[in-house]
Amino acid sequence: PRVEVTHDLSDDEKQCSCGCEMTLIGDERSEQLEIIPAKVYIVVHVKKKYACKGCNDTIKQTPPPALPIPKSIAAPGLLANVLVSKFEDHLPLYRQESILERIGVDIPRASLCNWVIKCADLLKPLINLIQSNILDYDVAYADETTVQVLREVERPPDSKSYMWLFTGGKPGEEGCVYRYSVSRAHQVPHLFFGDYKGYLHCDGFKAYDTLAAKPDNAITLVGCLYHARRKFMDAQKVSKKSGLAKKAVDIIKQLARIEKEIKHYPPEKIKQVRDERSLPIMIKFKAWLDKQINYVPKESLIGKAITYTLSQWPKLMVFLDDGRLEISNNRSELGIKPFVIGRKNWLFANSITGVEAACVIYSLIETCKKHKVQAYDYLHYVLTYIPKAKTLEDFEELMPYNCKDKIPAFNAEKLRLYQAADHV
Repeated sequence: PRVEVTHDLSDDEKQCSCGCEMTLIGDERSEQLEIIPAKVYIVVHVKKKYACKGCNDTIKQTPPPALPIPKSIAAPGLLANVLVSKFEDHLPLYRQESILERIGVDIPRASLCNWVIKCADLLKPLINLIQSNILDYDVAYADETTVQVLREVERPPDSKSYMWLFTGGKPGEEGCVYRYSVSRAHQVPHLFFGDYKGYLHCDGFKAYDTLAAKPDNAITLVGCLYHARRKFMDAQKVSKKSGLAKKAVDIIKQLARIEKEIKHYPPEKIKQVRDERSLPIMIKFKAWLDKQINYVPKESLIGKAITYTLSQWPKLMVFLDDGRLEISNNRSELGIKPFVIGRKNWLFANSITGVEAACVIYSLIETCKKHKVQAYDYLHYVLTYIPKAKTLEDFEELMPYNCKDKIPAFNAEKLRLYQAADHV
């Protein structure tokens, strides 16, 4: 919107020194971007009540609106703002408490924390659907990072726990699921993937190897060539001249350039190009690694880089088997990065209940990003309608890829109410 501010001369200034009155000959315009700090308003629900004057026995009243947190002052928009501020903008709740106080809203941090946990409980059915979508498709991704939880049963506050990320799903229904665990134990991916059959992109962590070692051979691991590249880059940093590490990095760069060229091709075309251009490079790279391993100290950085790459080689070759597969595990690493950034701000989780709530909200926010849906708009919409959801079909309609076309109309109606409140 444009708000015009007119700057005019005074009547005296419009009088020329020659004695004539000056004539307006035009306007000169310039623009600045201004901002109004967040504003709040109260939604007053008025429930009409009717009585029968004939029998004096019948009274009817409109039912109360379905609220995300019954008997709470928090409307869906406020809850969505708290969730997005904490889990997408990485603002700890104590900072949000101060920000709200600055605009005249006094909400204790304990209330904000309680709202986060109750919202997560309400949204859990959507996470179950996302997990089902991941397991129903035969290409998935996994990664993990550390997290500190202060209050864990029989564990000291400085214990290291883990946040796992599993992502995948057929095109158009992709999703992310965060999963908390007290350890990096093998059973975490085993429990998630259960009866899964297909490809799994991952790093060299042994827990994934045990998945592929199951008797049914249902899971095929897809290695990450960029993990290998990092090890060669670490070796390159300590080298005073160009050598083996640089050569390895350059070879991987060739493969990366091919991937960049073909990333928008259909899977069949991608496989064809890889067979023609990437496969010969990989074969030569393997022969070069086999030769060099005999001439470098095994404990040196370059020795470790070559040893790691050779140990992962069968998995690093798998991306050539199917055009849907990727040369790296960057997709899951990018998915877990927002959690890592958030961790630098809030440092730790207070309780297991809190970190499990974080899993739910992070999962939905990262799923929204995959479908180019604004997290605030989505959570505002879902928290408005999920209290009415009863059946599986109701919850499926609230998935980001199913409701994103309905959100603009929803936003328009909310804006109309806000403008009406602002006018009053």
